Amino acid sequence: MNHEQLGPEFDLQKFLNARELCLKAADIIIDRIEIGMTEKDGQALVKDVFKEFDITKFWHPTKFRMSTDTTKTFRDLPDENLKVLDQDMMFIDIGPIIENHEADFGRTVVLNKSGGELNPNYVKLASASETIFRKTEAYWKQTGATGIKLFEFAQNKTAEYGYRLDHRMAGHRLGDFPHHLYSKHKLFEFEQSPLKDIWVLEIHIVDDKNQRGSFFEDIMIEGRNLQLR
Repeated sequence: MNHEQLGPEFDLQKFLNARELCLKAADIIIDRIEIGMTEKDGQALVKDVFKEFDITKFWHPTKFRMSTDTTKTFRDLPDENLKVLDQDMMFIDIGPIIENHEADFGRTVVLNKSGGELNPNYVKLASASETIFRKTEAYWKQTGATGIKLFEFAQNKTAEYGYRLDHRMAGHRLGDFPHHLYSKHKLFEFEQSPLKDIWVLEIHIVDDKNQRGSFFEDIMIEGRNLQLR
């Protein structure tokens, strides 16, 4: 099977535009998060924000994780009793369909609605997933590493920070909807060097001591502006 096959309607510019709109929506969503929200409230917020862009379809369910639930993977059920707390960690994982092209983005934040002093362990953990993502992406650009080698690299970098890489969040293909027609392969099990632009790298790291996790997800782009968002 060709795990990098694309559909006949795939348009790279539409695909990249979909990503940019998804990142813009993510910023709006994070800005509108309110203390006391549940995961269901967060999922409703995501839908409401995308409706403002006339987008109503998603290729995967939204994840809106907070507190100890940030240690959980995509498939784990949430603790329905948890609510968003100020000065605590949370992340979103969103997958809209925009002009029949898939986007997928995830980011972790430490909320600070009160303006108080944040837990430095949370701040470090929240930023580490994106930093490890950037370093892993740079390693891929420099070496043309296979998906398996990318996993080994990310795992080693995560250990250097004192965290654990959750291998179950392993990255995947993306493209015109639905990419599953061509590949359901996991990036971290891919025996080739992944093609630019169409592979999602997922970095989910866990601080077992503090029972918090951090997640960052985006496509790997060859010509990326290296400025962190």
